[in-house]
Amino acid sequence: MKKIEAILREDDFERVKNALKEAGFVPLTAYPVKGRGVQGGVPPYDMLAKMKVEIVAKDEDVPVIVSIIVEKARRGIPGDGKIFVLPVEEAIRIRTGETGDKALY
Repeated sequence: MKKIEAILREDDFERVKNALKEAGFVPLTAYPVKGRGVQGGVPPYDMLAKMKVEIVAKDEDVPVIVSIIVEKARRGIPGDGKIFVLPVEEAIRIRTGETGDKALY
């Protein structure tokens, strides 16, 4: 399992969320964040408003999810965002006790 963390422009979030849902990847967590990239913000703003999306996925689904995010969030200009993929040791669905991949979708 992997955790995908994507930091996106706020304007791109709905498009990314809807494309992921259409592809069958409904579960996600999203929240507003502030940050800056290599460009250091845009004057007069040091920290820019973004959305952070977190998805824990099966290893084999990661390339599909990442490609959807890139396709829907890429404008080709600074500030498009970043995607990080991290290992996840375990997932447990509290309601049923299911573990591993069975706890994801």
